[in-house]
Amino acid sequence: LPCIYLVDSGGANLPNQDEVFPDREHFGRIFYNQANMSAAGIPQIACVMGSCTAGGAYVPAMSDETIMVRNQATIFLGGPPLVKAATGEDVSAEDLGGADVHTRLSGVADHYALDDDHALAICRRIVKNLNRNKTVSLNLQRSIPPLHPADELYGIVPTDLRQPYDVREVIARIVDGSEFDEFKQNYG
Repeated sequence: LPCIYLVDSGGANLPNQDEVFPDREHFGRIFYNQANMSAAGIPQIACVMGSCTAGGAYVPAMSDETIMVRNQATIFLGGPPLVKAATGEDVSAEDLGGADVHTRLSGVADHYALDDDHALAICRRIVKNLNRNKTVSLNLQRSIPPLHPADELYGIVPTDLRQPYDVREVIARIVDGSEFDEFKQNYG
């Protein structure tokens, strides 16, 4: 079974951290467990639905797939007050580590969700598509022709290798029903 994190953590209150982590065995245990689950091949999915600051930022970063909710999910080691104290710069939480930043620029997150319900729908789709060991079945499905003709490929891919093109247009002309799951849709 996969491990699914519904993440909404502001991190620990630093003045009280001696009460949060009572002994040396518990500090960092979540990261140790994440690393062991990863080594064991257990898929980990993080739905970030709030602020993940300091240690809380590592959970989604160490997950196999991370979903962030627009205008409410943030991931950073130090938030806007720390940036202000350290550099004097004013920055919003969204600009510092919001869903747009991490799905488009940093690549820390893989999926951009419009709201909590959308995030959970994406999570369900990820779980559905996990590569589980299944018994081999010879019950093959019929192939479905692409929605676009393959001969259009000649007009899509330029002869000049330095000229950009939309690879989604190529995929839509070669896969069944022109249907595919785009990973890190906004990144790259």
